Amino acid sequence: MPDEFLWGGGRTDTEATVTAEPLPTELATWPAWTPGEDQLAELELLTSGAYAPLTGYLTAADLAAVADRAELADGTPWPLPVTLTVPATAVPDGAEHLVLQDHEGSPLAALNITERVFADGAGSLLRLAGPVTALREPEHGPFRRLRRRPAEVRAELAGEPVLAIATRRPLNRRHLGQLRHFADQLRARLLLLPLVAGPAAIVTRPEALVRSVRAAAQQLPEGTLLIPVPLPPRPDPASELRARAVIAAAYGATHLLADSADAPGPPHGMPGPLHGMPGPPQGMPELPQGTRNGTVWIPGLAIQVIVEGEWAYDPISEVWRPLSLIEPGAERGELSDGELDTLLDAGDPVPGWFMPENVAAELRRARPPRRERGVVLFFTGLSGSGKSTVARDLRDALAERGDRSVSLLDGDLVRRLLSAGLTFSRADRDLNIARIGYVATEVARHGGVAICAPIAPYAEARARVREMVTAAGDFLLVHVATPLDACEARDRKGLYAKARAGLISGFTGISDPYEEPDDADLVIDTSVMSRQEAVTAVLALLTRGGWITPEPAQAAGYPRPDGGAGAGRHGVTLVMPGLPGRTGY
Repeated sequence: MPDEFLWGGGRTDTEATVTAEPLPTELATWPAWTPGEDQLAELELLTSGAYAPLTGYLTAADLAAVADRAELADGTPWPLPVTLTVPATAVPDGAEHLVLQDHEGSPLAALNITERVFADGAGSLLRLAGPVTALREPEHGPFRRLRRRPAEVRAELAGEPVLAIATRRPLNRRHLGQLRHFADQLRARLLLLPLVAGPAAIVTRPEALVRSVRAAAQQLPEGTLLIPVPLPPRPDPASELRARAVIAAAYGATHLLADSADAPGPPHGMPGPLHGMPGPPQGMPELPQGTRNGTVWIPGLAIQVIVEGEWAYDPISEVWRPLSLIEPGAERGELSDGELDTLLDAGDPVPGWFMPENVAAELRRARPPRRERGVVLFFTGLSGSGKSTVARDLRDALAERGDRSVSLLDGDLVRRLLSAGLTFSRADRDLNIARIGYVATEVARHGGVAICAPIAPYAEARARVREMVTAAGDFLLVHVATPLDACEARDRKGLYAKARAGLISGFTGISDPYEEPDDADLVIDTSVMSRQEAVTAVLALLTRGGWITPEPAQAAGYPRPDGGAGAGRHGVTLVMPGLPGRTGY
C-alpha cells in the first residue's frame, strides 16, 4: 500500500532508524531515564514506524491542533496525542537530550528536547517534546519473534484488501464468525493484532492473550497473519478506536473490525463519518451493498472501521450470525465477562458454542480454577492488632491441609531480612510494602498462597500491591480492625509506651496516620473474637471464594469455615466474599 494512500496525502511515512554504529560517546554525559511500561510501549511504536509519520513526541502546538482538528500543527493528518511525561528531576535545566532506557539500563533511544512544559500545577512533572533517535531494538518480552516492522508487513500485504482486528481480549466464536463473514465479502486477507501493552481482558497477561489469539487463528483461513503490537490502552472508547485504527493502517489494513461498544459517533447499524470525514478515500475497497453494519471514518487514515451489527448464536443452524437472520426468540447471546469469569473460577467447561475448545484451553491455562490459582492474603492493621498472630495461625491451618503451598511474609521478619536497613520514613515504608508485594506476586504467579502481615498504613501503597498481584493471581485484603485502645493495652513490645513518651517518632496510630482501607474483602476485630474465630473467618472467605474446599479444614479441628461456627459472629465483616473482579483476574 503506498504511503500516500495510507495517510491520505501529506507527509510521507518515515520511521526512526536503529543505528548499527557504536553508541555515541556523548551519550554517557546525557541524563537518562527509564520510562514506565506504557511509555516504553509507545516508544517502540515510534521507533518501529507504527506511529509514522511521527518521529518523536508532540509539541504543545501539535497537541492543540490534534485536539481541535485531528492534525499536527503543520497540517499533517494525525488523530492521537503522543507525549512523554517525566519527573522534573530527571532532566536538569539546560539539558538538550534525554536517553530513554529499558528496565535493565540499556539505552533504547535518545530524545532531542525541543520543548519542555510543566505537566502539573506543582511543577513536579515535565512534558517533553522533540524527535527521537532509536539506538537499539527492544530485546525482551514474550513472543517478540512474532513482532514485525509495519513497513515490512505493508509490503507483504500491498495490493490486496486486508481486514484487521486489534484486540485486548481472546477471540470467541462471534469474533471468528464476523471475521470470516466480512473477509469473504471483501475478499480480504485477515490480520490479527493482539494488543500486548496493558492488561488483557479475561486472561490478564499479554502472553496469554497472544496464545489465545494464536489458537483462534487456527479457525481462520490460511494466510491469516498474527502480529503482537504494544499499543497502550487509551482512556476512552473514542481515542482507543482511533489508536487501533492508526495501528491497523500502519500494518497495511484497509478495514478494521471493531466491536460496536468501541465505536463512537453514528448509532448502531447506521453508517456515517467520525469527526466530519465525508466518506472513504478514492480507491478504498468497500463492503457490498446491503451489508448489515455501520462504518466510521477517521481523519487522515485511509481505513474503513466496520462496526458490526448485533450478532447472536443460532442454535438451530449452530452458527453465529446477524440477529436479524435468526428466528425471534431462538437466539442465544454471548457470555458476559462475569459469566466467563465464574466458569473459569470454578473450573467448569466453557461452552463449545461460545468458544473453540483450543481457545478455551488457553483460557484455562491462563486462569486456572481458584482452587489451583495463586492468591495473596494481605493483612493490614495497627501494631498489636493481632494480624501477625492470625497470619501465623492461618499459615499453620493451611499447612495442615497440605493441598496448597503456603508462604508467610510477616512484617517483623521482612524488616529483618528483605527490608533490612530501611527506616520508617514514608518513602521507606512504601518501599518495604513494594518489596513484600513483589515477593508475594511471585508466590502467586507459581500457584502458591502468600500470607502478608505488615502494618501497611497507606492506601496508595496497598493499592500498588493489589495491582501488582492481580497481574499474576488473586488478591484478598484483610483489615484487622482492632481498635487503637485495645492495641495499646496489649503493647507486648512496649512500643506504644515509647511512642507516647516521644522516644519513637513516626509511630503508626500515635504520631503517624493509619489510613483505614475502604476496599477490604474481610474485616475482623480481634478484641471481640478469639484467635481461632479469626482464622475461621479467613478460612470462610477462602472457602466461599473457591480457593479452598471446606473438608480438610473441618478435619483439622477448626469450626466450619463454610458458614458454621464463627461465620457472621460479632467482630467479623465479610465485605466482598470472593467476587470476581475484586480479587484479581
